[in-house]
Amino acid sequence: MNRNLKASPMKNPIILALDVDTRDQALRIADDLSDIVGGFKLGPRLCLRYGMDFVKEMGERGPIFLDNKHFDIPSTMEAAVRASFEAGASLVTVHALSGAEALRKMAEVERELNQQRPFRILAVTILTSWDQNSLPVNLKPMPVAEHVTTLASMVQDSGLSSVVCSPHELDLLQNRGLYLVTPGIRTSMQASGDQKRIMGPQEALQLGASALVVGRPILEAKDIKQAATEFVMAVYEEK
Repeated sequence: MNRNLKASPMKNPIILALDVDTRDQALRIADDLSDIVGGFKLGPRLCLRYGMDFVKEMGERGPIFLDNKHFDIPSTMEAAVRASFEAGASLVTVHALSGAEALRKMAEVERELNQQRPFRILAVTILTSWDQNSLPVNLKPMPVAEHVTTLASMVQDSGLSSVVCSPHELDLLQNRGLYLVTPGIRTSMQASGDQKRIMGPQEALQLGASALVVGRPILEAKDIKQAATEFVMAVYEEK
């Protein structure tokens, strides 16, 4: 299958969110799908149970997106990102809300680590589980879309070029030269779960997404290989 170079360092734009509870589950799924999806997203659900050795083990199956959303003082965020890189992660998330000073430090770290191998630090804007009604009270005075565009501008001004946003904000971030990773991807018939700002895979890519995070629509399918293949094929279908 053709590779989507925009998705690099993932093999293709479909990143499987391994939202499962055990090492054996994660490894079994990764073994089944390593030749289909572009990479695997791991978060605290697995990392806190099994540690960085598990991340290294998963990295043998494909590129790793380590999604622990670091939000701390700059030195702590730097240490966490470096540890993630050493474990083999190709993508790592921090919170854009951590501020310009922390993001500038992240940009320095990203430039340094990219001398060794392709690596991106992604800044998370507004969680896809939030909409205008569920924003924290201190964020409510500003619309979600304005939060996302303001944070994305701060990220870019700080020297980073990778952002996590919902598909509903993709059109606002087009043509900025950003690497855009988008969760909340569903087909029209799939339940949204706790994601409130969702979209189909083709539409998200047409709006400028670089990579798409898909979890439950694949993991809860009767045939996960077929479900994963359908998502990847949807990326390359002509409309």
